[in-house]
Amino acid sequence: MRRVMFTYFTSDPSSKALCFPMLLSTFSHFSLFHMAANMYVLWSFSSSIVSLLGCEQFMAVYLSAGVISTFVSYVAKMATGRFEPSLGASGAIMTVLAAVCTKMPEAKLAIIFLPMFTFTAGNALKAIIAFDTAGLALGWRLFDHAAHLGGALFGMWYVTYGHELIWKNREPLVKAWHEMRTKNAGKGGGGTS
Repeated sequence: MRRVMFTYFTSDPSSKALCFPMLLSTFSHFSLFHMAANMYVLWSFSSSIVSLLGCEQFMAVYLSAGVISTFVSYVAKMATGRFEPSLGASGAIMTVLAAVCTKMPEAKLAIIFLPMFTFTAGNALKAIIAFDTAGLALGWRLFDHAAHLGGALFGMWYVTYGHELIWKNREPLVKAWHEMRTKNAGKGGGGTS
């Protein structure tokens, strides 16, 4: 029964049609400027997030954040009837920013072109969330505010609760996955599903 259900979920073309774009959108940008801004923020916060989570956990969180923020964007666009592209890159970047700002709220930050004005990471996170909440509520189209909020909330949740709930308890899931793959490969399934 489990194998039939697993095959059903993995071979359903509609699930692939929805899941792959949400994953691939983690690497999508609207313009060269959008990509440059995102890469600058990622570069600025990458050493902090990797020291907090480690390389493997960072990659898992980043890819999950792209999917989650794109999904939040899809839901918001369906609710408002505005069918524009949803790109998860900014949402994934917001997850990184929010995670670091949540874990290190007293860290001093500055804007690249205004280095003389510094502020705490906690205040920066509050301002970003307020801005994106206002943008979502008022229908601004400057950014994908829903994706930003989804990413920021996921980042805050993950470093507060998710690490303990998910990452530290991953061993039984990984073991079950490997057992299932080995059993399917032994039955002629090839282990490619």
